Amino acid sequence: MSKARPVIAITVGDPCGIGPEITAKALSKPEIYENCKPIVISDANVMRQAVQIAGVNLEINPVEDLKDCNYKYGIIDVFDMKNVDVERIEFGKVTKLGGEASFQYIVKGIKLALDGEVNAVTTGPIHKKAINLAGHKYSGHTEIFADYTNTKDYCMMLVDKDFRVSHVTTHVAFRQVPDLVTKARVLKVIQLTNEALAQMGVEKSHIAVAGLNPHAGEDGLFGREEIEQIGPAIQEAIISGIQVEGPIPPDTVFVKLRGGQYDAVVAMYHDQGHIPTKLVGFKYDDKAGKWGSVAGVNVTLGLPIIRTSVDHGVAFGKAGKGTANPESMIDAINLAAVMASRKNKSLPES
Repeated sequence: MSKARPVIAITVGDPCGIGPEITAKALSKPEIYENCKPIVISDANVMRQAVQIAGVNLEINPVEDLKDCNYKYGIIDVFDMKNVDVERIEFGKVTKLGGEASFQYIVKGIKLALDGEVNAVTTGPIHKKAINLAGHKYSGHTEIFADYTNTKDYCMMLVDKDFRVSHVTTHVAFRQVPDLVTKARVLKVIQLTNEALAQMGVEKSHIAVAGLNPHAGEDGLFGREEIEQIGPAIQEAIISGIQVEGPIPPDTVFVKLRGGQYDAVVAMYHDQGHIPTKLVGFKYDDKAGKWGSVAGVNVTLGLPIIRTSVDHGVAFGKAGKGTANPESMIDAINLAAVMASRKNKSLPES
């Protein structure tokens, strides 16, 4: 008897970057097809080119309806958007073509998920400037998903195996952060983190909340956000039954997370959460001049649909060369499959 496999839509991101290549490389792994049914949202010709660049022996099956998908290893099913002339692709460059194509891939993936045709969406890397050059005024993937799903309360979580970090704020100027760290926002992110951990299969989760200031404010000596906003949010979460503690000094909380004391950390701002996560998941060899590991997944919490993503950018310097590392894409697809399977326990066996 075959196990149930969720359908995962994969939007490849900017065709001028490494997204199509790492998608092709990820789908060259048989285990992906054991865990899910992947459907790539792209242009069929872009994926034919990506297969060549990646050096993998895979066929392309263009479809306009998911009923025509094979979902079999060796064949990449592509929802053919027919919106890119591959002759006009400029690898490694910010272009209106790349921005428009990547935006339309995202919108299609969201629609398929909202319509119930796919169980989750995994996104490849986009370039924010290219998206805006194409006339779409968004600061990133998360904001697009929130807008197109009419979601107000959401947050970003980065995941590298058992190292999970969610964020109270992300793409804002640092001088704006203290004003955005409110009791209501911190409490919401704690709640979203707790719900996500359950969906990821973590039973009886234990969450830590980082302080905003050095030494978590040192009892108000270095700032009062911990006393007036963060601490009260934690107390309210505890009263509601969530196992959470803090605020903990940000220079030690991630060490404890890595050591297994916590299942996730709630970080106050972008770099507070991103730097430790990438230090854990990314490995760079300066002598070899290459990345040995590019692991980690970006998950948007609070949406009515499941969305995971690679935890890196378009890597324009590697685009078109066949040297891109697919590790983060593989992790993102697999996590989407886990979350979708737990959310949709009545999936048909296949």
